[in-house]
Amino acid sequence: MLPAMVTRLSGADGFVNGAIRDRYVRYARGEPGLMVFEAMGVHAAKSGPLLRASSDSFVPGLRSAVDACRSVSPTRLAAQIIHFLKIARSGWRQRIQDLSPQDIAQIVDDYGEAAVRIREAGFDAVELHMAHAYTLSSFLSRRNDRRDEFGGRALENRLRVPSMVLQRVRECVGDDYVIGIRYDGEEAIKDGYSVEDASMFATRFAALGADYLSISAGGKFEDAVQTPGEPLYPYTGYSGDRCMPSAAYPDGLNVYLSDGIRQALRERGFATPVVATGKIRTPELAHKILNEGRADMIGMARQLLADPDWPKKIREGHADRVVPCVYNNVCKMLDERFHRVRCTLWRSGDAHAPDAPDGATEAPRWPQDGALHATFAAGRVRLTWPAAHADHDVYGYLVLRSENGGAWRHIDSARGVALRFTDVNAMSDTAYRYQIVAYDLAGRRSTPLGPAAVKGDPV
Repeated sequence: MLPAMVTRLSGADGFVNGAIRDRYVRYARGEPGLMVFEAMGVHAAKSGPLLRASSDSFVPGLRSAVDACRSVSPTRLAAQIIHFLKIARSGWRQRIQDLSPQDIAQIVDDYGEAAVRIREAGFDAVELHMAHAYTLSSFLSRRNDRRDEFGGRALENRLRVPSMVLQRVRECVGDDYVIGIRYDGEEAIKDGYSVEDASMFATRFAALGADYLSISAGGKFEDAVQTPGEPLYPYTGYSGDRCMPSAAYPDGLNVYLSDGIRQALRERGFATPVVATGKIRTPELAHKILNEGRADMIGMARQLLADPDWPKKIREGHADRVVPCVYNNVCKMLDERFHRVRCTLWRSGDAHAPDAPDGATEAPRWPQDGALHATFAAGRVRLTWPAAHADHDVYGYLVLRSENGGAWRHIDSARGVALRFTDVNAMSDTAYRYQIVAYDLAGRRSTPLGPAAVKGDPV
C-alpha cells in the first residue's frame, strides 16, 4: 500500500493538474495493491498547494487522475480527505477549543459531502485523515482541553467528533463503499496517548464500520520547532521523527503499534485489516510482519517515492533491482519548506522517479582499470571511485560496508553524478571493507567494485 504522501505539486487552487496526474500514474505503474492519493481538503480554508474535494468543481479533475491511473495499472485507488485548522506565520494557530458546536457540525457535514465527491470521481475508497496535527487527531488527543462533550479527559468525549464523522461518511457513501481511517497509534509527545488508547479507538472505528485502519505516529504541533516568520510545521520535533523515521532509527520502528492495535481488535472479535507503516523497506521485513500477524497490510511511502516499481519488482522476483530509500528525509525537508517533494536519489531535473527506457539489457560496467579507494582521516572514511558505464544512464551507486569481516550491508547511496562518499559513522578501532555497486534506471546492478579495506588508528 502507498499511504497518502504530500507532493506539493498542486496549485493553491486545489485542482488536479498535469504534474499531479503524472506523479500518481508513475506510482500506479509499480502496481501497489492500494494507492492512497494525498490529503484533500474538505473545506475551502487557504493552505498553499493542497488538493481539494470541497466542491463539485473538483470532481472532473480527480476523475481524470483516476482514469489515467486505471489506464496503466490494476491498482486500487483511495483518496484521503482532511480538515485542518488555521495557522499563521506569527506562530498563532487555531485550536479545537476555538470551535463552536456549529463549527463542529459543519466539519461533520464537510466530510460527508467530500466523501460523496470522492466516490463520484471513481475512487475505490475514501480514507479519513485522523492522524498527526490535524483537526480530528486533535480531538482524539490526550491534550484535548475542551471542557464539553467533545473533549476533556474522558476518552468517550475525545472519540465523539471522529465517530460522528465516520458515521456521517458511511451514511453518505453507503454500506457498499470502502472507508479507511489513518490515525496515530501513538502521539509521541509528552502527556499524549499511546497504543492503549489507540486500541480502544480501533474497536470503536471497527464497530462503526471502518473497513481498514492505517496506523501512523506523531507529527504533532505540540513539540514542533518554531522558525520565526514561518508557519509552524508539525514534523520538526521528536514526534515528527517518529512519524517519518530517518536512517538514525531502526527499521519497522512503529510496527509495535499496528501489532498492539491488531491484537486488541482480534481479542474483541473484529477482523478489520490493520496497516503497518514506518520505515518498512525490505520484502523480508514486510513478510515477517505479515507472517507473524503483526499487520494485515504493509504501507510504504518514502520507499515507493524512491522506487515506485518496488511492488512489481518484488512480485516478479527482481528484489535485486530495487532502488533502496536512504531515509535521509530530504523529501520531508522539501515539504517543510513548501517545495515540490522529490527524492534525493533522482537525477537533477527529474520531476518524478525515472522510468527505465526500452532497449537497455546489460547492467552497468566498470572501466577495466577502475578501482575503489578508501582513506580514514579526521574520524571519517572517504571513498572515491571511477564512473561506471551503462547502456543508457547510471542512475546511482550503492555503498556497501562490512565490519570486522562481517556481512556486507547497504549503508547509503550516491547519485549517478557523484563519484565520492564520506562515511561519518566509522569507528577508529574497527576494520572496515567497502564496495560500490552501480545501478541503472531499471535498477540493474553492476558487479561490486572493491573491496577497499581501511582501519583507523587504535583508540
